Amino acid sequence: MTSTELLALPTTVDLVTAARALSIGRTLAYQLARAGNFPVPVLRLGARYRVVTSGLLAVLGIERGADTATVNAPILRPVPGL
Repeated sequence: MTSTELLALPTTVDLVTAARALSIGRTLAYQLARAGNFPVPVLRLGARYRVVTSGLLAVLGIERGADTATVNAPILRPVPGL
């Protein structure tokens, strides 16, 4: 996803959208969320997973500015157990 697309996201997104932004697959995203290892805090609402967009942007190093977005290099961390 481009920074423009990311900045246009609503306040929360589903897990698949967050996974796409992080360039990981759907199956891995659900595995990480279930294990509590998804790189962004995940909200569990009944059977649904939601991700707060501000957390997603922070992990990706994108800051919302007044008029423009600043993109910083993300810090990549290894995922335990993978």
